[in-house]
Amino acid sequence: MEINPNFSTNAVNDLNLVKQAIEGDQKAYGALMSRYRDSIYFMLLKMVNNKEDANDLTIETFAKAFRNLDKYQPTFAFSTWLFKIATNNCIDFLKKKRIATLSIDEPMDDDEESGKSFDVAGYTPTPEESIIRKQKAALLKNVVEGLPIRYKRLVILRYFEEYSYEEIAKELDLPLGTVKAQLFRARDLLFNTLRNTKNNI
Repeated sequence: MEINPNFSTNAVNDLNLVKQAIEGDQKAYGALMSRYRDSIYFMLLKMVNNKEDANDLTIETFAKAFRNLDKYQPTFAFSTWLFKIATNNCIDFLKKKRIATLSIDEPMDDDEESGKSFDVAGYTPTPEESIIRKQKAALLKNVVEGLPIRYKRLVILRYFEEYSYEEIAKELDLPLGTVKAQLFRARDLLFNTLRNTKNNI
């Protein structure tokens, strides 16, 4: 990788960390994550206005970035590339969420001449959505093995079986606050597993 002469000192440092990470240096992954985790999270929080969603999207951002690290081209700073991944992922998330919550209560004109058609989105995933879900599930399946048993069950219910926080609390007979606190801790452990286990990235 050739260093862009217009790069700042921080951008040059990031590029060096990227090179080290690609070569297998686990500490380099951790350094990149530590450097940008909070800023990515707070940017996403402003976009989705939901702490749990922002945490989930932050995990996905680093997972996608680390899986594709060898594809990064230093035409732009690593931070620019990383924030673009986070933004695009968040936009996709918001689009899918909006489509899934569209009302289907309004009557539709069934007259073929009207030219109107209506596909109920959010019920049957498209092939692309199915692939994305499988990739996400595969990634989580790899890292979840590194979690303690009590966190593993929470992660399985939340990310694999797509339970809501309320449903998890009912299933495990735990207070809602405990579920949220333990899932927050589980996300931290997921970050550490992603950072420390190159094969899971």
